[in-house]
Amino acid sequence: MQQNSTSPYAIELNDLRKTYKASKKAPEIQALKGINLAIEKGSMVALLGPNGAGKSTLINILAGLVIKTSGTAKIWDYSIDTETRMSKSAIGIVPQELNLDAFFTPERLLDIQAGLYGVPKAERRTAELLEVVGLSKQAKLTARSLSGGMRRRLMVAKAMVHNPPVLVLDEPTAGVDVELRRALWDYVKELNRRGTTILLTTHYLEEAEELCDRIAIINGGQLVADEPKDTLLKRLDSKELLITVDKDMTDAPTTLQQYHCSLKGSRQLCLRYPPSRVTAGQVMDAVQKAGFTIIDISSREADLEDIFLQLTKRAA
Repeated sequence: MQQNSTSPYAIELNDLRKTYKASKKAPEIQALKGINLAIEKGSMVALLGPNGAGKSTLINILAGLVIKTSGTAKIWDYSIDTETRMSKSAIGIVPQELNLDAFFTPERLLDIQAGLYGVPKAERRTAELLEVVGLSKQAKLTARSLSGGMRRRLMVAKAMVHNPPVLVLDEPTAGVDVELRRALWDYVKELNRRGTTILLTTHYLEEAEELCDRIAIINGGQLVADEPKDTLLKRLDSKELLITVDKDMTDAPTTLQQYHCSLKGSRQLCLRYPPSRVTAGQVMDAVQKAGFTIIDISSREADLEDIFLQLTKRAA
């Protein structure tokens, strides 16, 4: 599709709200409580949150499957309310749910999907996309004969047929084996290098940390973080040292409690400290002053999982 747009943002959400009205079987639910989110063109952003946080509701609003209660949403500068056709053409979405016609082949499914988006036959990339997701050999099999992981990969290819400038991946690697997951991410990174904006939701936090340059975290229908990845990781001022010493212990030395010292084994100490105020050298000096000789040492920085758990627990 035409990728011209005056806005610097691929997705813009302003005070986006969604309330599911009460029924006889369920109380009223505020799924989204005023989300403000602007995703820059060409970026790769992770949208994280626990189950029930509102991620799927947000994505389904962008896909046109759920009607928002209030607020505004734009995709590639097209309003989802007044420029529905163009906004839908600007985005490709890989949903969590598998929605494939069981009696069509992958080749036929991609061809039909491309036709629905008005892609001319000469410009369709069916063979290329099937190769990317590792389904070339299954191109002429019926979808019902594919494994769950294969169907998931076919959904990814289906979202890419019209070459959208924005690609939303909602748990795309669930049920996909490690080798094919890496191949898929290699292709996604290449798409991003070519200019495609990627919005990713995943429960594999290491994927988000490795792939994305910005992290947004939603919890209880509210955005609790939206920052560059490096900035977010620095927010948790914590580092961990694992120090192996020369003698057995039954309890953590009381003289090291300022470093939240605990035992990981009879000869291994785990010490935590804020690197902005304390150096590793100071921690090691304290261990030696406590009467130990250091045999080995390893360190671990705070990672995205630490941040995620801290922010979602705080907002709960």
